[in-house]
Amino acid sequence: MSAFYSDRPRSKFPLVVLLLLIVVAALAGGGYYLWPRFESQPPQISVSPDVDALGLAPLEIRITDQGTGLQSVTATLSQGGTEHNLASEQFAQPVSEKKIAVALAKVSGVKEGSAVLRITARDASLWRGNEAVLEKNIAIDISPPTLELIADDRYVNFGGVGAIVYKASADTVTSGVRIGNYFFPGFSGQVKDHPDYFFALFAHPYDTPPETRPTLVATDKAGNTRELRLACELKNVRYKKSTIAITDGFLQNKVVPLLSDVAARQGSPKDVFIAVNRGLRKENEDRITTVTKKATPTMLWKGAFAQLSNSKVEANFADQRTYTYNGEPIDTAYHLGYDLSVTKGSPVEAANSGTVAFAGDLGIYGNSVIVDHGLGLFTLYSHLSSIDVKVGDSIAKRQILGKTGETGLAAGDHLHFGVYLDGVAVLPVEWWDPKWIDDNITPKLEGMSGREIAQAQQPVKKTHKGGRKRR
Repeated sequence: MSAFYSDRPRSKFPLVVLLLLIVVAALAGGGYYLWPRFESQPPQISVSPDVDALGLAPLEIRITDQGTGLQSVTATLSQGGTEHNLASEQFAQPVSEKKIAVALAKVSGVKEGSAVLRITARDASLWRGNEAVLEKNIAIDISPPTLELIADDRYVNFGGVGAIVYKASADTVTSGVRIGNYFFPGFSGQVKDHPDYFFALFAHPYDTPPETRPTLVATDKAGNTRELRLACELKNVRYKKSTIAITDGFLQNKVVPLLSDVAARQGSPKDVFIAVNRGLRKENEDRITTVTKKATPTMLWKGAFAQLSNSKVEANFADQRTYTYNGEPIDTAYHLGYDLSVTKGSPVEAANSGTVAFAGDLGIYGNSVIVDHGLGLFTLYSHLSSIDVKVGDSIAKRQILGKTGETGLAAGDHLHFGVYLDGVAVLPVEWWDPKWIDDNITPKLEGMSGREIAQAQQPVKKTHKGGRKRR
């Protein structure tokens, strides 16, 4: 018999420990799996737009639950003891998000007056289900604002600007002129002796089809909108098309330095030019749009705008340019301003009074200044060799902003001058014309009605003494 042999029973301790560990692991795994199902965070409810009035404009209710998910959602509108069901849904499988579109036009029996919007959401938590409730007192308003056109603009140049005066009811929150994808807001308090009148400048943008017509719109806080078509005649303005040949010297000296991406500089001449003319141009024009959409609600200019002294227009507004390289068309672009040629390094004057809204480098436009003239109107001065003003400075008409130069994508020393209305480039020449200002802008600011303006603009008939016509 071996000396190592023992007839003592083997200990069951290791087996018990193993079973215990298995049980603990199972409980831990089950707890890990089930614990989230006991989460206690209720669903989140939001309403857009978050207003205290509900009209004909759609309202969106958004309910989310990032835990166990939504199990049920209900939405009701109570008014005068009657409860209108807007939505009621049970989910067989929990969802993380539910959107409900509320349109009063589809809810029968709702009348103007006070009401209570109640939204209830419950999640799928095993902790008895977490419930969220949003109750909101709202006013039902399904009557749109009223509009009255006081003075309109019968003729508008393609790419140019028109001006109107109108009156909107007191419940109006926003109003202005919509044309195509563009909106031009109106401003109250600008018309003499009529603080309740609105004055609006609007454009027929150069890139908007001629058949598109402007519409005066007013919206109240409940989202109800009133529209009034404007009966203006569009005067055709012919814009030029030109071809510009790109040389290797221009690419190396003007185009390549504008690219900050080293890798992009190594591309083909065509790719390098497109990266600047298309990519950087869009980035720069988006920046201009951002600056020129921040309208000051008061008029900062007076009278006609001034053309740069001793300057000559060398390139026109909205010219469609085709760029070629080695005889092959490689890209296109619109020229959104005037190129004014003057003596090298000439002082650049502000076209009218206002406030500096931007001063600095602007990519293809080089050193630039943007002046805010109020009511959504701005002027742009680009390719400057130096800048003598800073953002926030109050500017007088003809005040020096800097000197002409050839920074950016300029092929030679000149001033690029642009006019913008609420982010849209518009025809500059109108603003240089005192007669256009006197006929289209001044009478409306003076409070003249459309009929009075039309009568004032009638040609004066000449009479001859003696009552006899000369042959």
